[in-house]
Amino acid sequence: MPSDISVKICGLRDSAGVDAAAQAGARYVGFVFFPKSPRHIEMPDAAMLAAHVPMGICKVALTVNADNDMLDALTGAVPLDMLQLHGSETVERVAEVKARYGLPVMKAIGVGERADLAQLDAYAGVADQLLVDAKPPKGADLPGGNGLAFDWTLLQNCVWRSPWMLAGGLTPLNVAEAIRRTGARQVDVSSGVESSAGVKDAALIHALIEAALKA
Repeated sequence: MPSDISVKICGLRDSAGVDAAAQAGARYVGFVFFPKSPRHIEMPDAAMLAAHVPMGICKVALTVNADNDMLDALTGAVPLDMLQLHGSETVERVAEVKARYGLPVMKAIGVGERADLAQLDAYAGVADQLLVDAKPPKGADLPGGNGLAFDWTLLQNCVWRSPWMLAGGLTPLNVAEAIRRTGARQVDVSSGVESSAGVKDAALIHALIEAALKA
């Protein structure tokens, strides 16, 4: 019986990573468009990779506080299924992006303490999906992909109007525990399946997805 756990492998930069994610059973693949990130990919390269993604796997573009000019160029160049907003975008900006581009929008929210959960409630009525990530350390260059986990017990018994995905410090060794402790049905992994920053490891991708699907 197929597992009801969905896995997103984010920060893919080459066809080997896409192939590994697809073969292992990922339901989402993510491409990062943020120059400060070691996982940043240029639009022409992303367009070629997106064309390589098998049918049925959701292609997600991660952006950080992108303006309309950038999103116009991105959506015009790369065949996408979803936009992931990973910056400080407001509820109003999420609604604007949804209306302008006609694509589902996932909004990432950093969580470090219980008070941060209120933001998830605010965005749940607007975003098509929520990404519950670890809050980045103060002064960090990256809003996500820092390999940090947060206190998963904060999410116990949480229910939102929008589907949600768990991120932050997930690895093949802890993803099953994270799923059990949070009740997440979707997980997003980037640095946890890398041999070095920005370099995906096919064996780690397979191991993580296998562990998640068995959780």
